[in-house]
Amino acid sequence: MSKRVLTTESGAPVADNQNSATAGVGGPLLLQDQHLLEKLARFNRERIPERVVHARGSGAYGFFEVTDDVTAFTKADFLNEIGKKTELFIRFSTVADSLGGADAVRDPRGFAVKFYTEEGNYDLVGNNTPVFFIKDPIKFPDFIHSQKRDPFTGKQEPDNVWDFWAHAPEATHQVTWLMGDRGIPASYRHMNGYGSHTYQWTNEAGEAFFVKYHFKTNQGVRSLSADQAAELVGKDANSHQTDLLQAIERGVNPSWTLYVQIMPAAEAANYRFNPFDLTKVWPHADYPLQRVGRLVLDRNPDNVFAEVEQAAFSPNNFVPGIGPSPDKMLQGRLFAYADAHRYRLGVNHTQLPVNAPKAAVADNYGRDGFMATRNGSRHDKNYEPNSYSGPAQTDAALSAPLAISGWTGTHEAPLHVKDDDFFQAGELYRLMSEDEKKRLVANIAGGLSQVSREDVIEKNLAHFHAADPDYGKRVEEAVRALRED
Repeated sequence: MSKRVLTTESGAPVADNQNSATAGVGGPLLLQDQHLLEKLARFNRERIPERVVHARGSGAYGFFEVTDDVTAFTKADFLNEIGKKTELFIRFSTVADSLGGADAVRDPRGFAVKFYTEEGNYDLVGNNTPVFFIKDPIKFPDFIHSQKRDPFTGKQEPDNVWDFWAHAPEATHQVTWLMGDRGIPASYRHMNGYGSHTYQWTNEAGEAFFVKYHFKTNQGVRSLSADQAAELVGKDANSHQTDLLQAIERGVNPSWTLYVQIMPAAEAANYRFNPFDLTKVWPHADYPLQRVGRLVLDRNPDNVFAEVEQAAFSPNNFVPGIGPSPDKMLQGRLFAYADAHRYRLGVNHTQLPVNAPKAAVADNYGRDGFMATRNGSRHDKNYEPNSYSGPAQTDAALSAPLAISGWTGTHEAPLHVKDDDFFQAGELYRLMSEDEKKRLVANIAGGLSQVSREDVIEKNLAHFHAADPDYGKRVEEAVRALRED
């Protein structure tokens, strides 16, 4: 076997990779040492801007297999036959911390899946909770600023975290999830995933349905207490990455069962609360879970930077039979996610191997820009329509049209009979065991008691009282006890 030759990036062989060229023995370096300059210049540019949110993540490849017939609800090709398998890539992540943050922290987890379908890539961008803190994307930058490092102190501040939540009563439901027993997953393998948003499915007949996705872990849900998490972070800050990597390398392939809740589109307008509100769940008694298939992870990436850090997910990557709903947070993310990747990775990020279609061919008139690798030949035109057999539109909508009416302007969401910000948070609290309630209260009080302003504390306590009187009373007593110590 011949020895491989080290070369420069232009392909020239490298004579010496241990010593820089100098002006004589022990002399200053020479500007003409092209290999040295190329190595240092590349090293300076090895990093790209990290994600503003979901910066710390892990990923793996696998497949999705259909186990149940859902063709009555969607014409999506990758869901059209029992036993059909579709390759996929998944990225798990924490939300608030930076790329160097620890895994075992109290934070929602991203659960983003890229299905490489025969009709193009379908990205389902979700979390490990079925709800979120806010319901309108105009509040998202402010929310994230309040949760991340303070511009002055350079660290996360309880005053900022709880001050925002004090002015966002709709966050009470998600705060109850986050501060509860599932707030720190034991690993990525031992948590559920949710589409969180409401999406639209359309069948061959053009009938529209609204859906919510639920990925139930087949490993069982396991979570950590605050003390267990602190101990684990001290031992291995990369605990979730370590667990996922080693499990797949051992052949212990994690899996999830996908269920959906399905609401006929005509029922949405008169449902008792707004079904497109991201701070709400649909009770299973109203819309039971219906099984769709199983998701299995069976291969680790070969290069974390190329395949995890550069993985780009966008909820506007739909396929025929699946589309958006009037969910305002989803509508905002249809733009924001794709734009974030254009900033981080460049306009041609969709041509990177992890992001490019695998079972379909991308054929369009996008050209040029940084790192363009798919510009076509001399015979390919960059405009449409044309007379040169270029790709043409199908005239077949991906999903059913959404009816709209009324005046343009800034509007609050229309009120439904049971719309409020606290009822479901109270329902979640009342489902908890006595021990779960004690841990929830302790977790909330531990953070809220550190807030310096009494008015901010009072605003947050009012939210918990509104959710459930016992919930509010316990949190208030716990906060007061900690502040008196």
